[in-house]
Amino acid sequence: MKNKIIQQVSFLLIGACILITLFFLASLIYFIAKNGLPVLSWSFLTQPPKDAMSSGGVAPAIIGTFYLTLGAIIIAAPLGLACAIYLQEYCQKGTVASIIKIGVNNLAGVPSVVFGLFGLTFFVKFLGFGISILSGALTLAILILPSIISASCEALNAVPNSIREASLALGATQFQTIRKAVLPCAFGAVMTGIILSIARAAGETAPILFTAAAFYKRGYPDSIFSETMALPYHIYALMTEGTNPAKQEPIAYGCALILMLMVFIISLAAIFLRNKYRRKNG
Repeated sequence: MKNKIIQQVSFLLIGACILITLFFLASLIYFIAKNGLPVLSWSFLTQPPKDAMSSGGVAPAIIGTFYLTLGAIIIAAPLGLACAIYLQEYCQKGTVASIIKIGVNNLAGVPSVVFGLFGLTFFVKFLGFGISILSGALTLAILILPSIISASCEALNAVPNSIREASLALGATQFQTIRKAVLPCAFGAVMTGIILSIARAAGETAPILFTAAAFYKRGYPDSIFSETMALPYHIYALMTEGTNPAKQEPIAYGCALILMLMVFIISLAAIFLRNKYRRKNG
């Protein structure tokens, strides 16, 4: 009887936590949508800023955010997965593996502004990439790399050893076992980690503040070495450095809504690819 009461109370607490979380999420979405929807229009999505960013659209910032996010994922996803494969499948369990995992976990807790300063020092100045999409994408890639490594390690670790043993027993090499047996089983969880990383890369301001973002730019980037506007930094600039707050504040809310929708659409695309892969290999 006592255990049953404890179980019911636990379920009630879990349900309450879920409801509270959903309430705050719904409140955030409602607040952003309420303030951002009035400024959304086709011209807002397709035109560059005008009149010192107090009118016009935010098309260059949308394109810049997409380039930076896509570049960061293209760089970080294969590197993170490769590192996870090494740690879980090749590296001997011991001091070295423990040190690497501790380093990855500590790197995940470093403030994003530190990554921005590193990107400024190394990519912008030392390597000479300048304030550019390439510098920003590389910096964001390093920022999200620890989370991709951690998620991929957990996904690979969850694959039963019996699958590996069966594959090896049939004569497959270790590499073939990883590619044909282990990775298909872990792919869904790996993609989940990448999807979460997409959201973080798209919404970061500090790393691109020093490496990629332009305060005001009417045109579009024409190469990976061009600086670009980006929605997170554009929101920051409108709310803190604008000359006409009455006109710029609604634009900032519109940018926030667009950023949320972009993350949602990119995440949906990633989820679609994940589910399609599961069906293909299921």
